[in-house]
Amino acid sequence: MLCWAGEVSYSARVGPWAPLYPAAPRRSSAKMAAAAAAGGAADAQARFGHSVKGLLTEKVTSCGTDVIALTKQVLKGSRSAELLGQAARNMVMQEDAILHSEDSLRKMAIITTHLQYHVEQSSNLQDQLNHLLK
Repeated sequence: MLCWAGEVSYSARVGPWAPLYPAAPRRSSAKMAAAAAAGGAADAQARFGHSVKGLLTEKVTSCGTDVIALTKQVLKGSRSAELLGQAARNMVMQEDAILHSEDSLRKMAIITTHLQYHVEQSSNLQDQLNHLLK
């Protein structure tokens, strides 16, 4: 039985079990050096792959952290917007209360003027009565 490099396998030399046990191919020292170089290249590729995986993991972690920070800022901004809206509603309510108070003060001023007029009228009537009684 022929092997990879054209050699007869060990099992073919030993007996009828040759088809069951194929022999490993023999490599020359040049082939072994090429395989070692390919292994070194594969090792370099593996190291490069690990460094890329590490950088990628680091970048994903950084992006995750940024997303969390952005979410916190959005929530904080949402809360700030909610507080500003509530403050605006409160200000509108205060403005309505102030306008109502101004209206009440105007009405009170009118009533005060009417009362002053009536006090003057009653004072005049009292004077007239005192003059008539004398």
